[in-house]
Amino acid sequence: MDVSMALWATTVGVLVALIAADFFVGGRKPHEVSIREAGIWTVVWIALAVAFGGFLWWHSGSAPAGQFFAGYITEKSLSVDNLFVFVLIMAKFAVPVQYQQRVLMIGVLIALVLRAVFIAAGAALIASFSWVFFIFGAFLIWTAWKLIKEARAERRRGPDDEAAEFEENGLLKAVEKRFPATDRYHGTKLVIVQNGKRLITPMLVVVLAIGTTDVLFAMDSIPAIFGLTQDPYIVFTANAFALMGLRQLYFLIGGLLKRLVHLSYGLSLILGFIGVKLLLHALHEAGVHAAPEIGIPFSLAFIALVLAVTTATSLLASRREQA
Repeated sequence: MDVSMALWATTVGVLVALIAADFFVGGRKPHEVSIREAGIWTVVWIALAVAFGGFLWWHSGSAPAGQFFAGYITEKSLSVDNLFVFVLIMAKFAVPVQYQQRVLMIGVLIALVLRAVFIAAGAALIASFSWVFFIFGAFLIWTAWKLIKEARAERRRGPDDEAAEFEENGLLKAVEKRFPATDRYHGTKLVIVQNGKRLITPMLVVVLAIGTTDVLFAMDSIPAIFGLTQDPYIVFTANAFALMGLRQLYFLIGGLLKRLVHLSYGLSLILGFIGVKLLLHALHEAGVHAAPEIGIPFSLAFIALVLAVTTATSLLASRREQA
């Protein structure tokens, strides 16, 4: 897809405007987000993603549009897995309900910037070294197997076992050790001056936790979307639309997360499928033309089917367990 600098600049400008509108309309004043509000904004962001896919279809044809929708659905489904960790982070730092949307908004913005760096690096590697597809494919298959093992271990956990807890990464530990912090929240302020000393607040720490933790998820989601398209523009926009609706999705399905008991199995199937697709593409790039190429229509249908089936079986299994 031929993307001019003008289109890049316009796209980034529109995304910034949408983020600003989201902030000033729904996130400027701290408050507890209702299911109705979260539902409306979730529909808005999905509609915007669909509209952007329509624009790509009009601008460049059905192939880029199909790649965008496949990438968007993949990133959206993988981002749901992020929400489990976000719940643990909110509990770890005892974030008041009225401040949670501000934490997620800033944290997601940090995650989007960091992902843009990953996307640029991935695009540069792919452009220079075609054998990177072998590494990406093998990594996704390994990640899929790891997800299955973790899902099985989680299912074996008994009701008396301790709940999972969020473990701080090295960056958070370094920040907390280097900079003095207050022992309570001061509204939505990230830094305050107290007794002539500049102190960070728990709000800054939890925002960094949200943003930097997403980097770990980007390690598998970025290679996954590069398995569907190698166009940096489509990769970036699919990630942007998937992430920017994540805050509302957190409040909308937060109570349903525990019921999605088969989600990890579905995500592992998707990652494994894309890993195989990447390996086949790598063989084709290496001159093995007998290797089949998996098209975007089939990929899109497979991803949608896996998500639909795992969601349905998850809800049925949860209902049986409750009964």
